Amino acid sequence: MPFRKFLSWLQHFFNGHKAVSLGFYGSPNAGKTTIANRLSIDWMGEPVGIVSEIPHETRVVQKKERVQMKVNGKTLTMNLLDMPGIATKVDYREFLPYGLSTKEAQKRAKEATRGIIEAIKWLENVDAALVVMDATEDPYTQVNITILGNLEAKKIPVILIANKIDLPNAKPERIREAFPQYSLVEVSALKGTNVEKLYTEITKRLT
Repeated sequence: MPFRKFLSWLQHFFNGHKAVSLGFYGSPNAGKTTIANRLSIDWMGEPVGIVSEIPHETRVVQKKERVQMKVNGKTLTMNLLDMPGIATKVDYREFLPYGLSTKEAQKRAKEATRGIIEAIKWLENVDAALVVMDATEDPYTQVNITILGNLEAKKIPVILIANKIDLPNAKPERIREAFPQYSLVEVSALKGTNVEKLYTEITKRLT
């Protein structure tokens, strides 16, 4: 194969297999890691990170690289970036009811604050974002508005996820009404409800 032709083939090969950096954003305990794990396990066989009921369990960006999703004849290669939960402030006292000592809680609060800063900085490296919202809570919060505002300013494609629809007090329609300009998929990451719809939406938007 002539060298020039080889270079052309090589460029085509890598362009065709470029990984999309997909960021998972949202408030603490919205279900980002559960969704990231569901996606990673379904398509790669292993989880991204640890899930916990304690707020700010994810305090650094957790990555799973080159996850290949194949839906409806389309193949999408992704780097999954599970971001720390975004919050307007972190109070160490919110960790005390979970059995942490004051010292442990203060350490966790500092790590969580650093994680929030890191998640915002990672916007520079994100090609698309899944913004996860808890369908049992009011979606029109300062955190959600700030996340979506930053993503929009950087022209990063967004898919909204209304998570926890398996819970009796879930009202995903509130998310749809609050942010009608975005694509929305209603799921239960815990139960696996509608994850196929999520995968279809991801491949439709990003391939």
